[in-house]
Amino acid sequence: MPPIDAGHETLDLATRRHSAAHVLAEAVLELFPGAKLGIGPAVEDGFYYDFDLPRTLVLDDLEVIEARMTSIIAGDKPFSRRELAREEALDHFSGAGQSYKVELIEALSSAATLNARDDLATSADAAALGASGVSLYRQGAFEDLCAGPHVASTGQVGVVKLLRLAGAYWRGDEKRPQLQRIYGTAWPTAAELDAYLWRIEEARKRDHRRLGIDLGLFQFSDQVGAGLPIWGEDGALLRSIVEDFWKVEHRAAGYQYVYSPQIGLTDLWHTSGHMSFYRENMYAPIKMDEQEFMLKPMNCPFHLQVYKRRLRSYRELPLRFNELGTVYRYEPAGTLHGLLRTRGFTQDDSHIFCRPDQLADEVNAVLDLGLKLWKTFGFHEYHIELAVRDPANLGKYLGDDDRWVQAEAVLKESLESHGLEYVRAEGEAVFYGPKIDLKLVDALGRKWQCTTIQVDFNFPERFDLTYIGSDGAQHRPYMVHRALLGSLERFIGVLVEHYGGAFPTWLAPVQALVLPVADRHLDYAKEVERSLIEAGLRADTDERSERVNAKIRDAQLRKVPYMLVVGDREVEAKAASVRLRSGENLGAIAVQKIIERIVTEDSERR
Repeated sequence: MPPIDAGHETLDLATRRHSAAHVLAEAVLELFPGAKLGIGPAVEDGFYYDFDLPRTLVLDDLEVIEARMTSIIAGDKPFSRRELAREEALDHFSGAGQSYKVELIEALSSAATLNARDDLATSADAAALGASGVSLYRQGAFEDLCAGPHVASTGQVGVVKLLRLAGAYWRGDEKRPQLQRIYGTAWPTAAELDAYLWRIEEARKRDHRRLGIDLGLFQFSDQVGAGLPIWGEDGALLRSIVEDFWKVEHRAAGYQYVYSPQIGLTDLWHTSGHMSFYRENMYAPIKMDEQEFMLKPMNCPFHLQVYKRRLRSYRELPLRFNELGTVYRYEPAGTLHGLLRTRGFTQDDSHIFCRPDQLADEVNAVLDLGLKLWKTFGFHEYHIELAVRDPANLGKYLGDDDRWVQAEAVLKESLESHGLEYVRAEGEAVFYGPKIDLKLVDALGRKWQCTTIQVDFNFPERFDLTYIGSDGAQHRPYMVHRALLGSLERFIGVLVEHYGGAFPTWLAPVQALVLPVADRHLDYAKEVERSLIEAGLRADTDERSERVNAKIRDAQLRKVPYMLVVGDREVEAKAASVRLRSGENLGAIAVQKIIERIVTEDSERR
C-alpha cells in the first residue's frame, strides 16, 4: 500500500484555525484596546493566542470574547495580504504600540525564509518574510504580522469555541513577561464542534491520572519524587498480566530473555555515545570505590555485552534478546504527565542481531508480533511514520549508503506487505539508521506514540560487534532496536484511557467479585470465591456489612466485569445471581456455568 499524503485535511483545518486565531486577536483588541499581541498559531485540534492585557482574564471573559468572534465571523470580511519593507513594518507596529511584534520583526534575518505557521507554533522568532519585505494579513480593520495562509474570508472560519486560559512566558523565557494565553478550537460545522467537545469531555472522564487513583492502580508520592510511579495492588496485578502475556508471546517468537543492572560505569556510556549525545537526560554520576557509575537511560549497551561475551558464528544468527528493563531519564518537571511521561519506566526492550540477508525476515516478524499484541490489547488503528534520511543532507548520517538503501527498502516493503498505511518522513531518521514510528489510535481517535522499530549502524561499530561468516571472515551484524509497547507505564496509561478503566475480562485485575447479601451468606461467598480462584480466575469477596445495593454500586465504580450476588436462594441452589458492570442482570446461574463463561472469556482474550 503506498504512503498516504501527510495530511490534506489537517492542512485545511490548520488554515481555518490559524485564521480563527487572527479573529480572536481582533476580538480581544476591540474589547481591550490597550492589549499587546504576542503570537497566535494553529495547534493540534485548535489554536491559541498570547496577549499582554491590562487585567487578568477570568473564565467569564471567554464567553464575551467568543461572542465577539462569532460576530466578526458573521461579518465575512476577506483576508488580504500585503508586504511592507522591514523598516516600514517596524514603524507600523511601533506606532500601534505593538512592542512584541516589533521584537519579532527585529529578530528576522534578511536572508531568512520562515514558514510562519510552523514556526509560530514552536518559536517566538517567527514572522512572515516575503520576497521583498515583511508580510501582513488584514481582515476588516485588524491587521497582523503573518505569512499565512488563511481562508478567503472570516465567514469561512467556521464555528469557534474558546476552551481555557493559561499563562505563557514571552518567547518561552521565564525572565520575560508572562502573557495570558487563550486556547480555542474551530470546526467547519456545529456538529463537528459538538463531536469534538464530546471527545474532550470523554477524555476528561477517561483521564488515567484520575482513574489510576480511583481504581487503586498507581500513585505518586512527594516523599519518593516526581515522575516515579508506585504501583498499587490492582495496578501491579494489571501490569503482571500484561508482562506475562508479553513474555509468553516473545518466547514463542524465538526471543531469549536477559536481565541487566540498573547502573553501569561511566565508560560504558562514553562508548555508547550517550555521554556525548544524551547527557542532559541522564542522572548525575554515582561515585563508589573510586569509580563512577550512571543510572541507565537505555538497555541497549547491556544487551551488546551479552552478544560480545563470545565469538559468534553466522549460524547462530539471528539472536533476539529481550528484557523488561527499567530505565531512568531526567524529564523537566513541567513535562511530567502521570504514567505517560515519567522519570523511571520499564521498556519492553528487544534487540535483534542478524545478517544482512536476514533483515527483511526479522522486520516482518517484528511487525507480525506487534500486530498480534496490539490487536489482542484492543488496538486496531495505527498512525505510522517511516523515518528516512534527508536526501539533501546525507553526510550527517552514519553507515555506508548501501546499508541505508537496503534498510529503508526493507522497512518500506515490510509495512506495505502488511497492508499498513504510512507517511514517509524524510529527514526524521536518527543519525544511526532509519526507523518505523507507530502510534496506537485509541477509542477516541487519539494517537499515542508507543512503538519504535529502528535499524542501527552505530552500535555495532562503536562496540566492535562481529560474527564469523561462511567465508571464515569477520562481518558486522545488523542491529534492530524495537519496543512494541514502548514503556509499560505509558502503555498501561494508554490502556486505562482507551478502556476508560473498564478493562476486558482477561485484563481486569479482579474478574469477579462475590457479594454476600448478609453476613450469614459470607461462608458460601468465600466458597464461591475459592472455586473461581481454583479455576485460575482472579476473584475476591466483599466482606463488608453493607447493603447489597451499595456493594453493587461500589463494584461498578471499581469496574469489575462480573458481580456475583449470593443470598438464601443462591446458597440453596449452589448458584449466584450474575450482574455485569454494564448493569445487565443475567439472573441466577450455577457456579460451574459462571466459571466456564469467565474462563472462556479469559482464555480467548475477548
